[in-house]
Amino acid sequence: MATEVMEGQRMQAVGGEMLMGELDITSDEFILDEVDTHIQANLEDELVKEALKTGVDLRHYSKQVETELQYIEHASIKDYIKESENIASLHNQITACDTILERMEQMLSTFQCDLSSISCEIQTLQEQSIAMNIKLKNRQSVRSELSQLVDELIVPNTMITTILDIPVTEQQFVEQLHELNNKINYVKEQSFKETLACSDVQDILDRLKIKAVSKIREFILQKIYSFRKPMTNYQVPQNALLKYRFFFQFLLANERQVAKEIRDEYVDTVSKIYLSYFKSYSSRLMKVQYEEVADKDDLMGVEDTAKKGFFSKPSLKNRNTIFTLGNRGNVIASSELEAPIIVPHAAQKNDTRYPFESLFRSQHYALLDNSCREYLFLCDFFMVTGNSAQDLFNAIMGKTLSMFLKHMDTYVADCYDSIAVFLSIHIILRFKTMMTKRNVPAVDKYWDTLLEILWPRFEFILELNTQNIRTTDPQKLGALDTRPHYVTRRYAEFSSAIVSINETYPNEKAHSLLAQLQMEVENFVLRMAAEFSSRREQLIFLINNYDMMLGVLMERATDDSKEVESFQQLLGARTQEFIEEILSPPFGGMMAFVKEAEGLLERGQVERLKSEEGRAVTLVRGFAGSWKQSVEGLSQDVMRSFTNFKNGTGIIQGALTQLIQYYHRFHKVLAQPPFKTLAARSELINIHHLMVEVKKHKPNF
Repeated sequence: MATEVMEGQRMQAVGGEMLMGELDITSDEFILDEVDTHIQANLEDELVKEALKTGVDLRHYSKQVETELQYIEHASIKDYIKESENIASLHNQITACDTILERMEQMLSTFQCDLSSISCEIQTLQEQSIAMNIKLKNRQSVRSELSQLVDELIVPNTMITTILDIPVTEQQFVEQLHELNNKINYVKEQSFKETLACSDVQDILDRLKIKAVSKIREFILQKIYSFRKPMTNYQVPQNALLKYRFFFQFLLANERQVAKEIRDEYVDTVSKIYLSYFKSYSSRLMKVQYEEVADKDDLMGVEDTAKKGFFSKPSLKNRNTIFTLGNRGNVIASSELEAPIIVPHAAQKNDTRYPFESLFRSQHYALLDNSCREYLFLCDFFMVTGNSAQDLFNAIMGKTLSMFLKHMDTYVADCYDSIAVFLSIHIILRFKTMMTKRNVPAVDKYWDTLLEILWPRFEFILELNTQNIRTTDPQKLGALDTRPHYVTRRYAEFSSAIVSINETYPNEKAHSLLAQLQMEVENFVLRMAAEFSSRREQLIFLINNYDMMLGVLMERATDDSKEVESFQQLLGARTQEFIEEILSPPFGGMMAFVKEAEGLLERGQVERLKSEEGRAVTLVRGFAGSWKQSVEGLSQDVMRSFTNFKNGTGIIQGALTQLIQYYHRFHKVLAQPPFKTLAARSELINIHHLMVEVKKHKPNF
């Protein structure tokens, strides 16, 4: 420890000498500022400060330090000599470690060389692996192509045996036919690529194709020929053909001539079947129509006795009416529209008769059903769509449809049953919608052609009836009474029938024709009413007829239809006029007085009312003495005049209400100054008492 202190002091002294030695006062470059700096720095030294404080002689102190340093040096040498053995041992150990480290360096160098060699080998192996992987993929790709090629080109013995010996109806034959078709297509494809192996199997594939085509042709033709057998349901073999639709696809792809032969044979056979079936069915169907049908003389304005029993109660058991819808409208209801078709021989056996529209529905529902089935079969089996499917369908059903159109044209040309024609039109409209839902457009043109036949005929029949009503002379219709006339009843039944039928598929053409007919009927009713001498009878006749027509219309038509609204207005106007008419005999004096007095009061001519006091007194006493008998007589008269009790009740109620209103106004007039002092005012009947008494005379129905 002493050695270390001395060593430190010596080093500080040396340091001090070094600081002093750095000052070169003899140098030409000596600068006083630098000297001051060095002096100041030395003065800051702790030893110097201590020496200056104690007043130590620097020379003596320097010698003392030198002596101490020499002592320390000698002590240090002794320490080194004393530790020489340890230093030698440390040297030897360092030398040994150096040798070991040299050997380790050599080993690591060798290891580094080995690692470098291994890295090169790994890289070489990786390159070899990549190359082998590429070769493997190439071989697998070639193997896949070659395997597919070989598999597709090889014709197994199973296929040959099946195509040659197994019947075409067996599932095994169908499966092998698919395989054969695939191989034929594959060979064609490879032939374009000039694959030489194709020539090795081309011959056997051709032979198998010829054999398969021959067996398929024979099978399909036998099925088609089976359609021709009498009493055969052709739909059964047709459905059987659908199970083997691939047969025709195979023929179409590999032997178009045979495919065309089969299709032509099918078209020829089935078209004849349809024509024969529908021709026979239509003929037998018309035999169960009502025997008595409308003719050109059965018009709305024809006298009821002109054709006895035709417009009155039918003379036949199942008589069809012309102007009444009855249950005939059921034919366009959903349940009836798609009901089973009429079987003629069963109907004849049961002596059942039908109107024309039922026969029309049955005939055309059979056509619709068969057309849908046939069109879908053609699209499925013969693989046709769009115009091709339509052309093929027309080739099969064309003759049948032409026969139908000719039959309809002939029948309609002599038909005068407008309801039957109109129902037929709406049957067509519903059938068109039905086929649209089934996505079968095959018969659209036929429906349009039928409508072009039926619409003009419907218009013609309505125009005939309109013209007939216009030219009908009321005097030639026999004796008249105030009850509803049979001509207006015919119109009401007919109009309500057309309006109700037309609701689902509204047509402005029908509305326009009905409006013309309605206008002529209204004019006809007015002409008929003019035949009565008194206005009262005229009004009774008009009200009875308007009420009857309105009642019939409201049974079938909606309340907001034009026809209902028109007759409601006419009935309301005539009813109001009739009420005034029936109130006039017993209460006309009072009513006239009220109107005159109110007029004078409005004009301010009160003085002129003074001359009417006597008249007012007479009216007050006359009303009080006779109003009950008058109301009773009025009620009985109204109920005798109107066939509809409900209408009669409404008129009585209206008349009594009008009477109370007039009497109330009569009260008001007598309360005015000219009559206010009349003693007869005390004889006026209280309004509330009058209302209570009047209610007793209201009939209840």
